Amino acid sequence: MKRAFDVIASFCGLLVLSPLLLFLALWVGLSSKGGIFYCQQRVGRHNKDFTLYKFRSMRLNADKQGLLTVGGRDSRITKAGYFIRRYKLDELPQLFNVLLGDMSLVGPRPEVRKYVNMYSEAQKAVLNVRPGITDPASIAYRNENDILASQNDPERYYIEQIMPAKLAINLQYIASATFLSDIKTIFRTIV
Repeated sequence: MKRAFDVIASFCGLLVLSPLLLFLALWVGLSSKGGIFYCQQRVGRHNKDFTLYKFRSMRLNADKQGLLTVGGRDSRITKAGYFIRRYKLDELPQLFNVLLGDMSLVGPRPEVRKYVNMYSEAQKAVLNVRPGITDPASIAYRNENDILASQNDPERYYIEQIMPAKLAINLQYIASATFLSDIKTIFRTIV
C-alpha cells in the first residue's frame, strides 16, 4: 500500500507542481553557472547507492569544500539557492526518485556513503526501508544548519551528536510506522 501511495502521490505531485518546477528550473539555470540539477550518490534501501536529484542551490564544485551545509548564509549557496533551500523547494525533484522507486515520500533521509560507513550494525537497520523525502528526524532537526554553524567543529558535532540522534529517531519511526503516521509526517513537513 505504501509503494502504491508513493507512486500515485509523486506522479500527481509532479503533475500539479510542474509549473512551479519549470519556474524553479529556469530560475536556478539563469541565476548562476552550472546545471539545473544537483545529482549526488546516496545510500538507499539494502545499502545500495542511487542518484538523488535536487535543484542546484550551491555554486559549482561546492561539495568539494565539505558535505555539510553550515548556517543559513553558507557562502557556497547561490542567491536563488538561499530561497529554494529555505522553503525546501530544492527537494522537489526527489519526487522523481520516489516515482522511480529509489525513495519513498516518508522514510529515513538517505545519507552519503561516507557517513553510512560510520553506522553501527544496529543503526544499519535504517537501510532496510526505502529512504524518504521527509522523516521525523528531519522535522526534529529542521534547524540543523544553524546548530552546525554554532559549533567549532561542525562535522565532528554532526558525527558525534546529530547523526546518532537522527538515527535513533528513525529507528523508532521504522519500528512503529503506519500509513497514518506517514500522512502526519508529510503534513508536519509542509506546515
